[in-house]
Amino acid sequence: MNSFQITEWCHHFIREQVKPGDLCIDATAGNGHDTLLLSQLTGPDGTVLAFDIQQKALDATKKRLSDNHAPDNVRLCADSHSHMKNYAEKGTVSCIVFNFGYLPFGDHTICTQSSTSIPAIQQGLELLKTGGLMSLCIYSGQDSGFEERDALLNYLKTLDSKKYLVILSCYYNRPNHPPIPVLIRKLT
Repeated sequence: MNSFQITEWCHHFIREQVKPGDLCIDATAGNGHDTLLLSQLTGPDGTVLAFDIQQKALDATKKRLSDNHAPDNVRLCADSHSHMKNYAEKGTVSCIVFNFGYLPFGDHTICTQSSTSIPAIQQGLELLKTGGLMSLCIYSGQDSGFEERDALLNYLKTLDSKKYLVILSCYYNRPNHPPIPVLIRKLT
């Protein structure tokens, strides 16, 4: 792993998890980087559901998929990640990816909020199959504030350790509120 970006760190574990034919969810499509990775890993027999409330993000994702000749296995969902339970069955999803914060190069006043992000995580945990992986990249700072970060971290502490393994990592020596990568493995 040559890159030290949070998304590349998480991609390392996602690559280990996702297999051809899997069902995966990009809960925050953004500019489509995670959607593209999931599409390539699941292959033509897999399915990726990509959620975003901003049409600009869905358009960017669609373009990234097209430009990279991704398999035709992605369903773009113009909906909140807090509604993902309406798109997949419980216990069927291999991997769910979140990037909390705002759309890079987008309107910084439109960002994820704990009021929808925590219910989305709860739904995602139900959708994951046993052994499934959830990746969270938690961004905070002057634009998106700290309320969501603190609420997410407090919520993650409450997850039953017999059902979920939660691994929180950090950029320990980086200034200016670096992003926080979190991995959740569903154990049962």
